[in-house]
Amino acid sequence: MPLLECRGLVRRFGALVAVDGVSLALEPGEIRAVIGPNGAGKSTVFNLITSTLKPQAGEVFLAGEEITGLPVHRVAQRGIARTFQRCHVFPALSVRENVRIAAQARNPRRWVFFGGGAVRTASAVIADEALERLRLTRHAQTPADMLSHGDQRLLEVAMALAQKPRLLMLDEPTQGLSIEETDRAVQILKSMLAGGKLSVLLVEHDMEVVFKLAHNITVLHRGRVIADGAPDVVKTNVEVRRAYLGESG
Repeated sequence: MPLLECRGLVRRFGALVAVDGVSLALEPGEIRAVIGPNGAGKSTVFNLITSTLKPQAGEVFLAGEEITGLPVHRVAQRGIARTFQRCHVFPALSVRENVRIAAQARNPRRWVFFGGGAVRTASAVIADEALERLRLTRHAQTPADMLSHGDQRLLEVAMALAQKPRLLMLDEPTQGLSIEETDRAVQILKSMLAGGKLSVLLVEHDMEVVFKLAHNITVLHRGRVIADGAPDVVKTNVEVRRAYLGESG
């Protein structure tokens, strides 16, 4: 059974059909990239999966359970965590506290008045584990707004990871990074994902990043899926090269 399955998703904005019958599936432990030119519908698909937007047609299933249109917090509670194109961190708080709060948010006893110290301690342990996996431990006490842009992107991944998701969704994790920052981020992400225990859906504009991280790729163009498969297969697809890389013939 796929961990994530989208069936015939449709989303319109007035006369614009941003997502036009998109179906895709993500197996447990799979890293799947969703790519396409600007305006292809990639981020809209992300927003439909997480219920930030509601589809006008189609369904979303997580581990066989339909989650279409659930409130955003309910989708998160089912085990989906995501990052965004723009960093969503608490700038005045320390790196460790950012991640600890994210971990605490997933605890069902997060707001208890008595015994709350145990919840805080448990979330701190999870935070430290996430910081180590993203190689941010040395910045634990640094205010988030003092980090480089590259480390802020990794901090957001650590915050998502601390929620112990079944599915991690990364929306343009290398956006705005230099070549050196991108190379470092890819190495850290590869290390974090080694072992295949985490399922990942990735939107990424940098094709080198996609080919280094993804097991499979879904290609969107004008809101529709035009190709789906392993990187080597997608890379040589004529329609993909025409739509995404601008080639002719």
